[in-house]
Amino acid sequence: MAMTQPRNQGLYDSSYEHDACGVALIADLHGRRNHEIVRNGLDALCRLDHRGARGADPNTGDGAGILLQIPDSLYRATVDFDLPPPGSYATGLVFLPTNGADEARAVTVLEKFAAAEGIDILGWRDVPLDPHGLGATAEAARPRISQIFIAADGRAGIDLDRVAYCLRRQAERETSERGINAYLPSLSSRTIVYKGMLTPEQLRSFFPDLRDERLDSAIALVHSRFSTNTFPSWPLAHPYRFVAHNGEINTIRGNRNWMAAREAMLGSTAIPGDIERLLPICTPDCYISPAVACRTRS
Repeated sequence: MAMTQPRNQGLYDSSYEHDACGVALIADLHGRRNHEIVRNGLDALCRLDHRGARGADPNTGDGAGILLQIPDSLYRATVDFDLPPPGSYATGLVFLPTNGADEARAVTVLEKFAAAEGIDILGWRDVPLDPHGLGATAEAARPRISQIFIAADGRAGIDLDRVAYCLRRQAERETSERGINAYLPSLSSRTIVYKGMLTPEQLRSFFPDLRDERLDSAIALVHSRFSTNTFPSWPLAHPYRFVAHNGEINTIRGNRNWMAAREAMLGSTAIPGDIERLLPICTPDCYISPAVACRTRS
């Protein structure tokens, strides 16, 4: 079964989709990073299992995830290429098609816009995965998960995040337009997101990185998804790149309309280049676009 959202038909209308989920935040108020924060965050996530949901397949969850600070020591020890100092490179997981030809097309799109933005792709990392115990529905929709590392002309921190946003936004739009199922849960010099169509208990086991003592953070934002009237998918698991929300979200249509109405007036000295290349800011039809659903594994 593919986790592709259906088109509007009959009594189904994607504009009425809502969420009601569980969220928790663990943080060290002094900013001290350690692995215990990660463990506590994952424990909190497991205690939110009642706030999440699963379907007829009990081992397939609506989604679970965690947002952490970049664990530089872990990544530096597990890649076979040089990394700049912490904060001077950005990284993120990438959900890629399992079809080899489509995967190559997705990577080509990322390389194209990286070159256009003056971004160097430092390399790729195969993310360790343990799919044992994953439900049949989640396994059928599971994407290939890789990790990209980039740098940009000595930029660091928020300045690097801004050009990384330009890369991600354009790559998302083109892959969607070309019908390529690719998605970046995050791309940042400061934070990393691990998530998937998982139950809270499965997140820790599915991503062995989360059990590695070298993965340290001063924050852990976790989310257990209850897709009240939506269809689960790997990309739509939480947290998103900056937030995790809880409760019925009834203002999606209004917020999207407000954004669309103001796009002609957008301008920022913080974003380099012509901002029109990043439009539309909100992904059109994000519930049913191929870009937010991963097809059945071949």
